[in-house]
Amino acid sequence: MKRLITKKLVPGMVLSDNIYAHDNNQLILPKEYVLDNQAITKLTFYSIQSVLVEDSSEDLIDSFDNSKSYAASLRQTAEFIEFKKDFEDCASKFKSGIEDLINDKEKFDIDSIISPIYALLHKGSSSSNLFDMIHNLRCYDDATYVHCISVAMICNILGQWLKMSEEDILILTEAGLLHDIGKLLIPNEIITKPSVLSSDEYSVVQTHPSQGYMILTDLNLSDHVKNSALMHHERCDGTGYPAHLRGPQIDYFAKCVAIADVYDAMTSARVYRDSLCPFIAIEMFENEGLQKYDTNAIMTFLQNIVNTYLLNRVKLSDGREGEIIFINRAHLSRPTIKINDEYLDLTQHPDLYIEKIL
Repeated sequence: MKRLITKKLVPGMVLSDNIYAHDNNQLILPKEYVLDNQAITKLTFYSIQSVLVEDSSEDLIDSFDNSKSYAASLRQTAEFIEFKKDFEDCASKFKSGIEDLINDKEKFDIDSIISPIYALLHKGSSSSNLFDMIHNLRCYDDATYVHCISVAMICNILGQWLKMSEEDILILTEAGLLHDIGKLLIPNEIITKPSVLSSDEYSVVQTHPSQGYMILTDLNLSDHVKNSALMHHERCDGTGYPAHLRGPQIDYFAKCVAIADVYDAMTSARVYRDSLCPFIAIEMFENEGLQKYDTNAIMTFLQNIVNTYLLNRVKLSDGREGEIIFINRAHLSRPTIKINDEYLDLTQHPDLYIEKIL
């Protein structure tokens, strides 16, 4: 680790610490970020005179093509290709483990299905990098198994952001992994229906929390895991289901799972719609979520999740493309975008929004 003045930085160097703006302590770049030309320009823009970096690596320099978007470059790296393969293997093992659970509970082993999740988490190396990995897996037509694995990983990261103990983070990860197990008892033609569900079909779907709880109830698992299966669709304002519980009545772990569940569901492809841009999901949370979700958990999640998208190229609703260079803490879904030599503050342009991350 060494300190270098900004003008001596080169693409491929890795930050050893978070970089914050001098005036408002806003996160500019996260620890372990692999620098490229855009990131170095951003440090100059914010008048960062010097940073701590790890030793430069030729392998890291070669792994990014700065003529392409960050996402496109990431998908070509050996790290992402390996992560994608491991993710698919993890989904296969999880499916096998859940089939054992449904068919013969005595064969169920939580350790055998949670350990591949932790292996995947270590592949991500940092929360920012891991969300980049998850977002670039959005080509999947998410089945319940894939969704549960993504929610488990998001829960793990959220637990870290909330500064939970390692034991509680493990429980929260297990809760995320098993939260939707009841859906496996819902007829597949309802789960995969490409059109709007009828009222009767929606009533059937709403039974999955109770069915999931019944599957887990006599297993040697934390009550938080069981309660998360039952309560992850409850909302703090009483508008959720199945029991219309309010804030203090809902298990805190279930409140955390609810956030991860909704975020992943909105930003994943479904049979009836394409995936939503994360910033559309973030805006929906900002506009509607503060009454429905635990205040500390949702604000911690939103404030951290937006930082994972710094420096991503995006497409705006008017067709223009640019790069996210600053997050507005008062309006997290409306950052400042650099378009060529212009800086566009979306808080000043309510008619515009981020349509897609490139």
